Amino acid sequence: MTTIELETIIAAPIGICFDAARDIGLHLAAAADTDERVIAGRRQGLCEAGDRITWQARHFGIVQQLSVEITDMEYPRFFCDRMTRGAFKSMYHAHYFEVVDGATCMKDRFVYETPFFLFGKIFDALILRRYMTNFLLGRNRYLTQYCENL
Repeated sequence: MTTIELETIIAAPIGICFDAARDIGLHLAAAADTDERVIAGRRQGLCEAGDRITWQARHFGIVQQLSVEITDMEYPRFFCDRMTRGAFKSMYHAHYFEVVDGATCMKDRFVYETPFFLFGKIFDALILRRYMTNFLLGRNRYLTQYCENL
């Protein structure tokens, strides 16, 4: 399993940051480079516990689908989405929020396992881990700009 942990400080209230992180429209805007769209489940607004969403996007030149369920939510401190179907062998993304010195610290814990045994592990080590880290960093930059400019 691969774990990517990121920490982003956002100069905005925790509730605004929490809601921005679960806003489908903001997610789609942040992932515009991948032509991401929702093809099933909640299509707009804020994700809630129990929501199921199927995303479609182009990664590595291939159109892929990823279905997730929002399995846990504790407003405004935590939510988690878990893959129910997709290209990973398994995947979950935990989102943590806390107030630090008047700002919001947003922490991501993205954990996944690649399929295809040795080939998957090599692909992860050479390409996928860096790609996913950059994807998440881009999303976080977008959310930071959005929240800090409200």
